[in-house]
Amino acid sequence: MAKKEVFGWLKAGTKTIDVRKGGAWKGEVAVFQSGANYLELPIVKKETGKLTQIIRADNYRQIIPIAENLQAALSYLENLYGEDDALFTAYYLSKQKK
Repeated sequence: MAKKEVFGWLKAGTKTIDVRKGGAWKGEVAVFQSGANYLELPIVKKETGKLTQIIRADNYRQIIPIAENLQAALSYLENLYGEDDALFTAYYLSKQKK
């Protein structure tokens, strides 16, 4: 289940990279649900590493559109996942809906 705020970013196309804890999952489509609403977006690329490796100055606004800077984006995800030293995967999403 995606938070309503995150689902809105995905639907509007302002969030084009989704970060999840753990290694990359198989599949070419990411499915998001918020309440009764579903959204399917094609995955065009996957990148795995620590948060500080996959969230950079050139992409943090694609991950957390409301972040004012890189540290704010990292803090948002650290609050969500509780740690930043684990393995994470960034899923680069196409704005084209399936």
